[in-house]
Amino acid sequence: MRVKTILFWLLLLGLPMAIRAQAPITLNLQKVLEGLSGPVVLTHAGDGSNRLFIVEQPGNVRVVRNGKLKPYPFLDVTSKVAPISPYYSEMGLLGLAFHPKYKQNGRFYVYFSAPREKTGTDHQGILAEYQVSPFDPDMADFTTQRIILTVDQPASNHNGGALAFGPDGYLYLGLGDGGGAGDRFGLTGNGQNLNTLLGKILRIDVDRGEPYAIPDDNPFARGGGRPEIWAYGLRNPWRFAFAPDGRLFCADVGQNKWEEINLIEKGGNYGWRLKEGNQCYNPEKNCEQGKTLEAPIHVYMHSSSRVCVVGGYVCRNRNMPALYGKFVFADWKGAVMTLEQNGQRWESSNLRFRSGDAYGYINSLGEDEQGQIYLLTQTQLGPKNRTGAVYLIVK
Repeated sequence: MRVKTILFWLLLLGLPMAIRAQAPITLNLQKVLEGLSGPVVLTHAGDGSNRLFIVEQPGNVRVVRNGKLKPYPFLDVTSKVAPISPYYSEMGLLGLAFHPKYKQNGRFYVYFSAPREKTGTDHQGILAEYQVSPFDPDMADFTTQRIILTVDQPASNHNGGALAFGPDGYLYLGLGDGGGAGDRFGLTGNGQNLNTLLGKILRIDVDRGEPYAIPDDNPFARGGGRPEIWAYGLRNPWRFAFAPDGRLFCADVGQNKWEEINLIEKGGNYGWRLKEGNQCYNPEKNCEQGKTLEAPIHVYMHSSSRVCVVGGYVCRNRNMPALYGKFVFADWKGAVMTLEQNGQRWESSNLRFRSGDAYGYINSLGEDEQGQIYLLTQTQLGPKNRTGAVYLIVK
């Protein structure tokens, strides 16, 4: 009788029956750093130096070399970032990715919020290229800035900003739907509008063209939409990452009921604003309207402890057998979870830590050159206080 009741609610709520909850995994956390301001990205340069690069939302990229935080920033764009509230803001320096040939060419890319240049907009998002200093490998050459792309943003929130180079060598950028609530832009919302870059995953070639070229196999390279678009129908893709096998995992923040994890495919329509998670959103009925919408591989409902999904990484560190091969992600309110594919099913687990959850809010996850996974946290709201910390997940 209990099994029938569970199946009834799964069907009623539209949850994929392929998802199964597994027993919690218990591990430890090791504090690596503290005293940071709004840490939102942790990554590496892929150059064998084993350095960590940490993005602070107000506009700095910091370097950790041999376990120690350098006293000066790798890059400081605080003067270029639009003013952000010290109490809460979704603007700032939001993305960082190093060129696959960074060791040879010293090029890297950032995405940040800049002051508006057009009336009727809130601010503009900027994708920019920089180069490392020829004199100090732990400092960028600020004068080498090259603007790759600007995007007018109608509101201050849902900016996305995740950056990553794919196995194909192209640069991917995630952009939110433009902000506000409910994607109330135009007749269909920005997420479904193929004539805007908002609510999309973009894919561009930064090694050709000026300032970039369109890969020939992009789904709209020959028309039908903006040629930069790789996938669409996203609300606020807050972090994505490529797995070792090349699959692109993306966490898309929901409106007020459902959070979701997607596998991003070429030309895929991930439903927003037609759907939130697996449920119709706008319109409330017949939301597919003859469209083929990609279903998330995992959804979870809002609760008092889970309100905003934070994307993560497929663990490639064989020294962590409890996590190896699993997608590790989190919720902003502190929950950490995993997903593992078992045939056609995706099985979820909660990840618990023996030290508890005193780390507070989780802004993002990070990964180093060895495939170790980190939590980027802060205990107080606001991007400018110095309660930000970095924790390494260990056995």
